[in-house]
Order: sequence, then C-alpha cells, then structure tokens
Amino acid sequence: MPIVHITRRERFSAAHKLSRPDWSPEKNMATFGKCANPNWHGHNYELWVTVKGEPSAETGFVVDLSELGRIINERVIRHVDHKNIDLDVPFMKGRYSSTENLAVAFWEQLEEPVEALGCRLHCIKLKETENNHVEYHGG
Repeated sequence: MPIVHITRRERFSAAHKLSRPDWSPEKNMATFGKCANPNWHGHNYELWVTVKGEPSAETGFVVDLSELGRIINERVIRHVDHKNIDLDVPFMKGRYSSTENLAVAFWEQLEEPVEALGCRLHCIKLKETENNHVEYHGG
C-alpha cells in the first residue's frame, strides 16, 4: 500500500518577545533586533501539520481531517491563539519563543494524539511572516 502525506492548515495570532533576561537590553536589541521590543510584538501565524500513512481501504483516507483539526485545536491552537506565548502557554515555559522552538513544541504536543488516529506525524511547518517559516520533521 502506498504511503500518502496529507496536510491540515490552522491559523492563530500571538505575541512574544525574543530576548534573554541574562543579557542587557542593548545586547538583546543587537542580537534579536525589533523582535526584542520590551513591549512584545505579534504575528499572524499559519501552521501546517502534515501526517503520513496508508489510505484506508474502507474510506480512502489517511486520516479524518476533521478529527486531525480538532486535535490541533485542542492541543495547540487554544493555548496560543491571542495569547502571549512567553507568559500564557504552559508548554513553552522555560523555552525561548523562537519559531524554531514553537515548531518543536507543537510536534511534542501532537505526536502522540496523531499516532492514536492511526497515522504518523511527518512535518510541522510554521509560518511567522511572509518571508520566514520553519519546518520540523521530528528528532
């Protein structure tokens, strides 16, 4: 049976700040630029979750996309949408809120429940701006 990849897209808006508390404001600005704004800044993120598996002989589906969307919303979106990632998101405590770290954290939140659907997580793609996105394929 062929292995097929299918992707679900979700969106959310959130604020964050890139800075290290052990660095001076000047060093943070020099390293992170405007992303170190002491008053935070926000993005309208797009999240693509790609899963892979064999299509069901009965339905032709790798996964029920409605169920995948429900899991993404329950495990990720409700925690980050219209929130301050650095202050409000339990699974980001103790992590810098870079797009790279967000993608890894989202994978951690989704891997087990996706496998319970009978497929495997293949890729998390997170778009922060028109020019910047991250892909994570597990590790």
